[in-house]
Amino acid sequence: MFSVCRIFAADFLSIMENKYYESVLDNGIRLIHKEKQGEIAHLALMVETGTRDERAHENGLAHFVEHTIFKGTQNRKAYHILSCLDNVGGDLNAFTTKEETCIQATFLKQHYKRSLDLFADIAFRSTFPENELAKEKEVILDEINSYLDSPSDEIYDLFEEMAFKGHPLSRNILGTTELVKGYKRQDILDFMTHNYSTDQMILASIGDLSFKEFERLATTYFGNQPAHIIDKKREAFKGYEPENRFETRNNHLSHCIIGGIAPEFCSKLKMPIVMLNNVLGGPAMSSRLGLNIREKYGFAYSIESQYTAYSDTGLISVYMGVDPDSLEKAIGLVYKEIDKLCQQKLGTMQLQHAKQQLIGQVALSYESGMNELLGVTRSLLMGEPIEYMDDIIRKVEAVSANDILEVANQVFDRKQLSQIVFKGVES
Repeated sequence: MFSVCRIFAADFLSIMENKYYESVLDNGIRLIHKEKQGEIAHLALMVETGTRDERAHENGLAHFVEHTIFKGTQNRKAYHILSCLDNVGGDLNAFTTKEETCIQATFLKQHYKRSLDLFADIAFRSTFPENELAKEKEVILDEINSYLDSPSDEIYDLFEEMAFKGHPLSRNILGTTELVKGYKRQDILDFMTHNYSTDQMILASIGDLSFKEFERLATTYFGNQPAHIIDKKREAFKGYEPENRFETRNNHLSHCIIGGIAPEFCSKLKMPIVMLNNVLGGPAMSSRLGLNIREKYGFAYSIESQYTAYSDTGLISVYMGVDPDSLEKAIGLVYKEIDKLCQQKLGTMQLQHAKQQLIGQVALSYESGMNELLGVTRSLLMGEPIEYMDDIIRKVEAVSANDILEVANQVFDRKQLSQIVFKGVES
């Protein structure tokens, strides 16, 4: 007899049924492509370089590079870069994380050549003109200040700083005002030389194009780029020590994060942790934190849990924004829900519901071709094989109530939890 999850597999398999094809250019750049019928195509160039690859005096430089690669190339001025896809209805963007930098675009399928030409120009022929760097510094300084004006954003950065104290993962992605102001063109060139390796790049695509044709186009625009191979070794994280931090702020709300260290991206425990996080305070309105703190007591407008996985470690945390008068009660209720997950196994129906919910969420997120593409590309950078929907469902089905109980006790050990509070002004 098929389980409910296996029935879902038949319904959702079509989302990822087409195969991803892979190859490697002579310069080490990896290619992945999935042919998918439709007018819309997605393209991403992801490189395994992020904030954790910066030295202390380079904090924020990976993010600065991501901003300034759009400011002029050997072939295009900044305006022509920004309008290249914009003028044909496409969307061009980029982002930086602690471990990756990515350029991404969505466009009509007839503009593959235009998009690949643009990506290669941005990635390998940016000139970083000084006058444009000066303007972009102001943009990034405004971005830094906007985070400082948002306690709900700032507290996440401070929590990672506290959890990963003394390690490159502790550093803010945006950098500091003082460092950003001082960066020069040569700083960018030096950082790229030491960190951007062609064998740590993946050019990924989903669209109505055969893999043979995508490979031919990728070779045309990326194949002539010389190989640049770097033996880059990241500093492994170790030495976590739990800590409590309390600050009084002149805010209407109090903000709080409770959490600790969790297993890394490729851990065998990842799926039980993902499910544990989903049950506790994931995106569903019926999560335990949502029902028992927001809905039952009305203490918190915003409350969620989050699992962030890195290549060699991870974090699991609960965040809430709460009225200062209710802060202590809300914190007590969070610990109560955490303790329940550590002491009581999920019942049969609860476990089945959790599995159905997670499969549905994955399927819905993959409705966005770009979400799918970025997820698959990051997994490959982390060293995992490409997973299709039936692979994901199989892993979800394999999780037992004991698995979730054991991992809850591992990541929510009270002695290993850290806490940070921004206490607002009581009414």
